[in-house]
Amino acid sequence: MNVKAYIESGTLELYILGAASKEETRELLQLKKQYPEIEQALFELETDLEKLAQYSAIAPPPALFKKIEDNINELVKADDRHHLTVYTNNHDYDTDQKSRFIEVEAETNQMRIHKAWRWIFAAVFILSKIFLIASIYYYLENSHAQEQIQQLRTELKQYNPHKY
Repeated sequence: MNVKAYIESGTLELYILGAASKEETRELLQLKKQYPEIEQALFELETDLEKLAQYSAIAPPPALFKKIEDNINELVKADDRHHLTVYTNNHDYDTDQKSRFIEVEAETNQMRIHKAWRWIFAAVFILSKIFLIASIYYYLENSHAQEQIQQLRTELKQYNPHKY
């Protein structure tokens, strides 16, 4: 197998970005075990992507963390626990505060939105259909007008061939 060609094929980038298919992912994970060059290239790409993310990161407002913490505490204290389960994971190998994260599991895969947003989404949907119909109408009107202009030009050429 040509390892260099495989590395340059773009499969590693697709895998890192999460756009690789299941077959490509399975193949990459198998090849990574067999070829240290692929493992090294994958590590370098992940490192570069992490550096890029850190470079372009924008720090959130300081009050945001407190607001998120208050919201999470409110969810944990809520009696209605069947909608949301909150887990906190601390990895044994890394006790740094930044490595802690919260997994959120919902019983349904449907997203809940505030009722006001439903009306806004409905209005945007209806407006998009109105604009679509209007754009089709004006496109057809424009093409009809262009045909009429072309017809008038040919008629003018017939009546006065020296001027045009």
